Amino acid sequence: MDPFLKKFFPEVYTKMQEDTNISNYWIFDSQLLTSFTSSLYVAGLFASFFASSITKAFGRKPSILVGGVAFLAGSALGGAAFNVYMLILGRILLGFGVGFANQSVPLYLSEMAPPKHRGAINNGFQLSIGVGVLLANLINYGTQKIKGGWGWRISLAMAAIPASFITLGALFLPETPNSLIQLSNDHQKAKLMLQKVRGTQDVQVELDDLIKANEVSKTIKHPFKKIMQRKYRPQFVMAIEIPFFQQVTGINVIGFYAPVLFRTIGLGESASLMSTVVTGGSTFMSMLIVDKLGRRVLLTIGGTQMLVSQIVIGSIMATQLGDHGTNGTKLSWVKIEPPLLWQ
Repeated sequence: MDPFLKKFFPEVYTKMQEDTNISNYWIFDSQLLTSFTSSLYVAGLFASFFASSITKAFGRKPSILVGGVAFLAGSALGGAAFNVYMLILGRILLGFGVGFANQSVPLYLSEMAPPKHRGAINNGFQLSIGVGVLLANLINYGTQKIKGGWGWRISLAMAAIPASFITLGALFLPETPNSLIQLSNDHQKAKLMLQKVRGTQDVQVELDDLIKANEVSKTIKHPFKKIMQRKYRPQFVMAIEIPFFQQVTGINVIGFYAPVLFRTIGLGESASLMSTVVTGGSTFMSMLIVDKLGRRVLLTIGGTQMLVSQIVIGSIMATQLGDHGTNGTKLSWVKIEPPLLWQ
């Protein structure tokens, strides 16, 4: 948003408005702006390294609570920011929230869900992320139109609404049976919890499996070394390599910097924000067809579409955008369509 850039990144705003001779690839060349954007993801990466240890030592519920509190603090700082340092600190706190929530929430859902519904419930987690991204983009688009130039404060501060649900909800969550066995070795309490969440008294077989799994996990001293062994290669590929290569394809650059990219190629402030709404709504299609086509087919299709979309976008930018000027509206919208596929 222009008022946001004027207040915190005036050099970038000046380049956009006044310096017509500057290269398109240097308009947003600001280490401070990059730090603001990337600080969330760096903090999330850092938090993920020790979030699992905290979850293991104290339980899933406290880890979710820590994530919720971090979200609340980060949104408060962002909405009330009067300098760029408050903005970045708020982003870092949001990153810590992401690191804790992304680690503990799927784990909590998997452990509490009945086995036959586990996939659907974890799919619901991904759907919720998609809904959140779409709502955030809609909020950005709406608050950008507020007169007075303070709409960005609402946009940043409204993260406190879902953060409040996470924080307050975590206070009322029961601990998972797995965590009860892991932390206190209280088999009776774990059995009662299993009976409650499964809605049946016949849970002894599942309880025995949980107890056995917990005993086996205690014998593994170096889990990361263990998973590197040849016999665990399928698990290693699924748990580490697939997510790793998905992240380093470069598609996240388009996702995270979409408004900046779309403004560079010729769309205005309002249109660039609307474009992120369009691209953010594509998650729902994959949710509808994942069970019909299968995970492997969808992964193959998604990978192919990512490859094609990045080639299309890169080719148009290289041949049509150049160092100066814009693509024009038609070519700009052509570049918005391919990202609809990769979600």
